[in-house]
Amino acid sequence: MEVKRRTTKSLVAKLSSVSEQTRTESLCELRLISKNDPESRALIAESGAIPYLSEILYSPSAIAQENATATLLNISISSREPLMSTRGLLDALSHALRNPESPSTAQAAAATIFSLLTVDSYRPIIGSKRDILYALVDIVRNPNSHPRSVKDALKALFGISLYPLNRATVIELGAVPALFSLVVKDGRVGIVEDATAVIAQLAGCEEAGDAFRKVSGVGVLVDLLDLSTGSSGRTKENAVSGLLNMVQCGKKDVGEYVKEMASVVRNGISDVAENGSSKGKKKAEELLKLIEIGSGMSEYQEMQLENAIAQSS
Repeated sequence: MEVKRRTTKSLVAKLSSVSEQTRTESLCELRLISKNDPESRALIAESGAIPYLSEILYSPSAIAQENATATLLNISISSREPLMSTRGLLDALSHALRNPESPSTAQAAAATIFSLLTVDSYRPIIGSKRDILYALVDIVRNPNSHPRSVKDALKALFGISLYPLNRATVIELGAVPALFSLVVKDGRVGIVEDATAVIAQLAGCEEAGDAFRKVSGVGVLVDLLDLSTGSSGRTKENAVSGLLNMVQCGKKDVGEYVKEMASVVRNGISDVAENGSSKGKKKAEELLKLIEIGSGMSEYQEMQLENAIAQSS
């Protein structure tokens, strides 16, 4: 361990070298060590590397920026507190998201933010950084974004949206049209699943009603539950979660509209209730109950009524 400590300190010291080649070589070595040796991550943080790495995110050099963000991502796997306690780190990550010198930089920056968001107490802090939220939404919105960057941006937006007070801000910054555009136009299953996961979280605030209405969002979620569309199990569970959140958290008229729309795809919701995950089953059952209350009679009661009508005719 002592040998590793000395090696790490030597590499970190070289980050302040006047020689660009020396700094680049040190960065490449730190990236490699932090990737392959979990024990080294804390040592790198303890050796004072994080302020240097943060500063390098402003570099116009694609190689330097890419290696610095990748190293920060590796450190974040096991040493999140030193990152969050470093002044200016979030601003540096925001810069890397908005001004990446390569697609890999944006991807690693988004992934680092998502890693930090696994700590509950960091969600309101990161959510207060509007420039980070806007940069993540912009990655999702931009058709030229690299698929891996989009996927990591979606994961980061999901983590941000797990904190209820962040949801209205994410909606305000234009996430809803961007997310539904992905769901409708992007054929990649993983992207659609991640996008609907964020949508389901955003549905849990009152502001979602108007935002979803402008893009016919409820109709899109209902279509995903139509058994003929062939949506993945996870996508269908996310659609159920989104509809349920809108009923529970939206205004009364929004809730009634959602229940009316969802009643058309009872079979799809029932499919989730029967074949989904334990959490998915519970939410689907809850949504079915709310639909039945809204319609005034259960599906079983409707069948009984239909049979009675048929026998009397």
